[in-house]
Amino acid sequence: MGEKFEGPGFTTENYAKSSPLMTRSIFGSLFLQKMWLLFMLLTSSELPSMSLDGDIIIGVVVPVYVDKIYTKINYNESPVPAMCKTFRLENYQCVQAVHFAVEEINKTPGFLLNITLGFQIFDSCTVLQRAVSGILQLLSGYRRPLPNYRCEMDTRLAAVIGHSISTYTMLLAQILGLYRYPQISHFSTSSLLSNRIQFPSFFRTVPSDAFQSQGLAQLVLQFGWTWIGLVAIDDDYGQQGIQMIKRDIIKAGACVAFTETIISSQENRNAPHITRVVKESSATAVVIFSTDIDLAYVLDEMLRQNITGKVWIASEAWATSALLSISKYSKLLFGTIGFALHSGSMPGFGEFLNRINPSMIVGRQLIKIFWEEVFDCKFEDQYISRNASMKECTGQERLESVQNSYNDISSLRVTYNIYTAVHVVGKALHDLGKCKKGDGPFLNGICADLKNFEPWQLLHYMKKIRLILSSGRQLFFNENGDPPASYDIVNWQLGPGGEMRQVKVGNYDTSGNSGNVFTINSSHVQWGTQGHGVPLSVCSPSCPPGFRKAARRDKPLCCFQCIQCPHGEISNQTDSLQCTKCPWDLWPNPTQDHCVPKTEEFLSHEDPLGITLTATSLSSSLVPVVIFGLFIHYRSTPIVRANNYSLSCLLLLSLSLCFLCSLVFIGYPQFENCLLRQVTFGVVFALCVSCILAKTVMVVIAFKATRPGSELRKWTSPRVSYLIVILCVLIQIFLCIMWLTLSPPFLEVKSESNLAVLVIQCNEGSSMAFWSMLGYLGLLAFISFTVAFLARRLPDNFNEAKYITFSMLAFLTVWLSYIPATLSSRGKYMVAMEIFAIQSSSWGLVICMFLPKCFIIVFRPDMNSREKIMAKQKNLSH
Repeated sequence: MGEKFEGPGFTTENYAKSSPLMTRSIFGSLFLQKMWLLFMLLTSSELPSMSLDGDIIIGVVVPVYVDKIYTKINYNESPVPAMCKTFRLENYQCVQAVHFAVEEINKTPGFLLNITLGFQIFDSCTVLQRAVSGILQLLSGYRRPLPNYRCEMDTRLAAVIGHSISTYTMLLAQILGLYRYPQISHFSTSSLLSNRIQFPSFFRTVPSDAFQSQGLAQLVLQFGWTWIGLVAIDDDYGQQGIQMIKRDIIKAGACVAFTETIISSQENRNAPHITRVVKESSATAVVIFSTDIDLAYVLDEMLRQNITGKVWIASEAWATSALLSISKYSKLLFGTIGFALHSGSMPGFGEFLNRINPSMIVGRQLIKIFWEEVFDCKFEDQYISRNASMKECTGQERLESVQNSYNDISSLRVTYNIYTAVHVVGKALHDLGKCKKGDGPFLNGICADLKNFEPWQLLHYMKKIRLILSSGRQLFFNENGDPPASYDIVNWQLGPGGEMRQVKVGNYDTSGNSGNVFTINSSHVQWGTQGHGVPLSVCSPSCPPGFRKAARRDKPLCCFQCIQCPHGEISNQTDSLQCTKCPWDLWPNPTQDHCVPKTEEFLSHEDPLGITLTATSLSSSLVPVVIFGLFIHYRSTPIVRANNYSLSCLLLLSLSLCFLCSLVFIGYPQFENCLLRQVTFGVVFALCVSCILAKTVMVVIAFKATRPGSELRKWTSPRVSYLIVILCVLIQIFLCIMWLTLSPPFLEVKSESNLAVLVIQCNEGSSMAFWSMLGYLGLLAFISFTVAFLARRLPDNFNEAKYITFSMLAFLTVWLSYIPATLSSRGKYMVAMEIFAIQSSSWGLVICMFLPKCFIIVFRPDMNSREKIMAKQKNLSH
């Protein structure tokens, strides 16, 4: 047995003479001693192994068996080691890949300067104690774990490859890190292993789950899945992976429907509970971070409960599993999509696999187990005697006659990674051996000796490795010992014969120089769910344009309700978080998904209302003209002469203008129209009302002047009436000039927030000026009404005061009604209201003042004579 490394009291001399296995700290020594005591109790037999002698040894700890059975401990006798079960053919293929790679390196002339490379492989059987025991046997060089001893001094341990389970790898890395032995894992993906402080000598040829989690999150979002279930194994690989993808999914705006754990310590793996949650959840997409052997228990339960309509997103641990790619699971797993490790080629590997034979010396123990598994036979007669149906293995069976996952080299993934790991160690040894004296990387340019190097010296070259793979890609390690991430995206599809196969539909490569990290051909993806196209996995259906998302109480953000945008607002995207208001001159379309120009509203000549008012104005303006012609024709008759012929003619002309001035209000408002229309209306109506006022005053004066000795006779001159008219009109003109000077009307485009129209109108500028102008007209009308009302009992032959009274009453009633009407109307209807008031008041004047006279002139000419008038006067005098 070799030298023992003492505890805290070992001497400097012993330290200098000791083997390369050095305890770097008291903690390390105590830790290994405790581990040794534990494994001496739990492992009482030598581990199954496979070895090849060489000057330099590569240690390998991998699971060939992938399941185990723990015996119950009764504490009355020594614990019995766990029993291994489920021999995995593809894992044994990895073992042979190590052998194949070592032979390739040894056959390369001058690669290791006449140094031969060997290996020692231990089957951990997915038992943590066996994995640690294998590491301690590699370190001690003895068939049993002996911490702090190095029993084999003739060969040197270069590096260790393994484990494939992240939790096991971490424990091995802590042991190997004490002595700075390089460790390379071909299948441990946990992101925790990127911690260089805890695992200073760890490397891997498989990407970290940090990259896979980002890629899987991008994958689920690529298909619009925002409501996602998560299932993970209860080890570091599953829990860390599921936490990272959960973080990335939530960060990207998706939500997690549930998170469930496969409990490996339970016989049923918690499958009934997981299946019930998956079945009851509305999430269609389910991401699973698990090994295939543990997932199989859950899938069996799902088959029993007939789970359908789900899309499984696979992590790399089972995305290409041969165990699950059987017809039993085809209905359940058809349409699965996930990440698989990048595949590679190994020329000559197929022939090498089929050369394996039980007669070979290297790995004979494992070869016999493998042979019995493949050909369903037994080598020993005792097994045959117990089971007559079991045939005996002859060793002459031919591997070429069977096709299984062992000799299937169509898509080498995990196997290629362990093959690459061996070549990484070989390349590091090659770089170490070709160092030129004086140019070494160590102190004073010292080179390491290939025949007698320290683990930390090889570790230096491992960090600097640059290896060109068969695919042309370059392998190197970053500062955390991680290689560039490269995955194939595979889709589980049914082959022509009904067999399940994994078809590459895309890739995820972080080392790509083009910047296109994620690519997928969606048209090549087949889905196992019913219906065509990509299946949906959402908590709530998407909100179409015109709606916005509103959170539901006590629900994740992905569970929402769709609320239609308020009046005047739009949303032009699916699943909009908020609605936006249209610009002032635009308005939502009926579906409220985009803004359209508002309809311009003004009293147009083409508008039915505008046409009606235009026709009414033009036709109405002809009535005073006709009456004016009638008065001219009958100007010598008593009834015309008795009613102040000159003022009557002026009043008729002004009434015709009153009807025509409403035309200025119709049509697209122009700047000139806005300036003149109210002024025109005000001046013309001032002229009209002034004429009526003058007629009223003249009637009163004329009656009073007939009395003997009256001094009013001198005021009966027509000039007085003209003076009244001119004075009243001038006052109105002055008011209008002041209006136009100080605050003139202007064109205004007004947008009502709740109307889909742009109101094109004239703003009056100063409302005080407008109402002053209108109030002045009211004052004139009120004076005329008052005077006429007081003179209503004058004799009929001179008296038209009663007609003026009715006409002014109608005029005032119309314009008093106009005030509340215009305050309650908007846009073109406000303009139409004013036109209606103009025409109504004008018609009131025409009807009340001229219709009785025209009736007598046209239909009762006998009453339009001097005799009739004198007779009326005589009757009145009595």
